[in-house]
This record gives sequence, C-alpha cells and structure tokens, in this order.
Amino acid sequence: MNTPLEDYRNKGSILSLIQSNLRQYGMFTALVLIMILFQVLTEGILLRPLNITNLILQNSYILVLAIGMVLVIITGHIDLSVGSVAAFVGAISGILIINHDMPVFLAVILSLLVGAVIGAWQGFWVAYVKIPAFIVTLAGMLLFRGLTMLVLKGKSVAPYPQSFQDISSGFLPDIFGGSTLHMLTIVAGIVFSIIYLLIEARNRKTQLRYDFEVSSKGLFITKIAAIIVLINVFTYVLATYEGIPTILLILIGLIIIYSFVMKKTVMGRHVYAIGGNEKAASLSGIKTKKATFWVFVNMGVLAALSGLIFAARLNAATPKAGNLFELDAIAACFIGGASAYGGIGTVGGAIVGGLVMGVMNNGMSIIGLGIDWQQAIKGLVLLIAVAFDIYNKNKLAS
Repeated sequence: MNTPLEDYRNKGSILSLIQSNLRQYGMFTALVLIMILFQVLTEGILLRPLNITNLILQNSYILVLAIGMVLVIITGHIDLSVGSVAAFVGAISGILIINHDMPVFLAVILSLLVGAVIGAWQGFWVAYVKIPAFIVTLAGMLLFRGLTMLVLKGKSVAPYPQSFQDISSGFLPDIFGGSTLHMLTIVAGIVFSIIYLLIEARNRKTQLRYDFEVSSKGLFITKIAAIIVLINVFTYVLATYEGIPTILLILIGLIIIYSFVMKKTVMGRHVYAIGGNEKAASLSGIKTKKATFWVFVNMGVLAALSGLIFAARLNAATPKAGNLFELDAIAACFIGGASAYGGIGTVGGAIVGGLVMGVMNNGMSIIGLGIDWQQAIKGLVLLIAVAFDIYNKNKLAS
C-alpha cells in the first residue's frame, strides 16, 4: 500500500497531464490526426518514405525560422522581416560563392555574420530606441527585399557547387554498408532511443528525490514506450529510402540547443520573464534591453541560415526567395502553443506547429487542392489557434 508521500508523488494522471499542457498536447494530437486524414485522402502517398523525406526537406527552412521566431514572440514582439532577410542573405551567398568563387565554408560564415548584423540593427531600434517591433521589422521587410533586388539586379544567380547544395539535399553516408536498408539510420534510431530513455529516467529520479509531482509509473512507461516506438518507426521509414538527410541533423541540433537554453539557462528564464511582464522583469534586475537585443540578433542569424538552406535547395539565389516565410513561421509558433500576449511558448511546440503547416501544405498539394483554398484553410487554422489561446487565457483569468 502506498504512503501519502508516494500517492502525492504519483498523483499525475492522464487528465491532469493533458490539462496542464493542453495546447502542446492538443497540437501534437492534431498533427497525428491530420497525418492520418491526408494518408487516407492521398491513398497512402503522404507517409511513403520518399514523401516523408520530402516533407523534411521542404519545410526545413520554415522550421529553422520558427525556432527563432518563437523566442521573439515569447518576449512579446514579432518579426515580419525574416523572409526578406532570408532572401537577402541567400543573394549574398550567391554573389560570394557563384560570382566570386569564395570557398563554401567561408561564404556560409560570412552570410551568418550578415544575418547577425541585420538582427543587431533591428534589435537596437526595438530594444534601445523603443520603436515597436512591428514597425521596425515591417521597415526591414521592405528594406531587405529592396536590397535583394539591388544585389541580384533582378536576376537569379545559379548554380551552386554540390558541396553547398548538400546543406539542404545531402544525406549521411551508410558506413555500415546496408543494401536494402540504410543501416546507419537504424542504428541512429536505436542509439537515440537509449539516450532518450536514460535522460527521462534520470529526470524522473531527480524529481522524485526533491518530492516534485510526477506522472504515475504506468503513464511514464507508456509515454516512454510510445515515443521510442515512434522514433524507431520514423528512422525505419527513412532507412528504406536514402537515410538521414543532412538538414535533419541540423534541425535536431538546433532543437536540442534551443530547448536546453529556454528550459535550463538563465537567458531562457529572462526571455520568459520579459514576455510575462517586462516592467516587473526590469525591476527584478533583468537587463531587458540587452536580452531583447540578443533575441533579435539570434533571429537574424537563424533567418540567414534559413536563407542559405532555401538557396541550397533551390540551387539558386533569386529575388523572389523568402516570399511569405515570415507568415508561415509566425503561424507555426501560434499553432504550436505560443501566446499572442508573450511569455508562453516552446521550441518543441513551434516545431509541431511547423509540421502541422507542412503536412497540410503537402497533403493539399497531393490531392490537387488549389493554392487559393490552401491559403484560405491555413488562414482559418491560424485564426482558430489564436482564438483558442485567447479563450484559454480568459478562462484562467475568470
């Protein structure tokens, strides 16, 4: 028979877990349901190995933007310039690599630095001059779109060398020499599953040591088993095609780093505090201007990376690059649980939101739905997500 302390430790139930994480779990469930729906409507095409790989490649640059955008939204701001910044940095990379034969590695570093400078420029006006981010980044959207046209002189620059294209379309080689299956991908899935299991077990042990509330043992085991099965099914599907795309490794690295920063570091706590109540955060000793400035610098770097990924996938630097990227990134964050009022949001939620948008785009394209209907449906989904956020906030306040 359990002691009162054990009952307290294990009182977490499925209901309380869902209630405390309603939007994140709701969006993950929505993602699964949307995938099942389009799997049926597309007669099995959606989840074929080739199409799963294409989903990763097609949405990678939006997911990179969403990671940076969720930090901006958590601080209570918005960035409308990221699509134009991505296009401008892509144009810079094209000029350096194609026109001036600069080594790819050096050109990538310089392009990311350009993104950081752009982020610093916009962050200065937002953080220190106190011009609303909406105005600053709207001006940036127009400014950098115009500069893109000037740099490229209205023409596309192509092609990039293969080493640059591999950023977006390359795959890890199979060092185990699999024939029908990419064995490195299978091994990677198993290793990642073991690491995940060890991390979750250690976290639960730490929470129990300090008498924190945790989910029941049965629910914990069920959750771990489900995620491990999901990881290995996903890697198996990838292994039946070309294996792990290079861009997937970049995305996983970014997700791990930014999730750690937001959950485990002082900087992450400061970002949430600023979004929750900037004046209170300032009075508590947080350097709100400095933190906001660096959030925009970070956004500039990730916008630059997104521009490089898109240019590598397109194999060209074009004046039309980055069109509506900012809207997809913002929509991904809100659909994934970020609050329109700031102070709430997660990197994982933004990724789930981006995948929701990506699966919808891909599925609607496969079944032949026109771009007009696609835009209308995406707009409706975004409106419902934000309305749900406001409903929850009002419900908690009452």
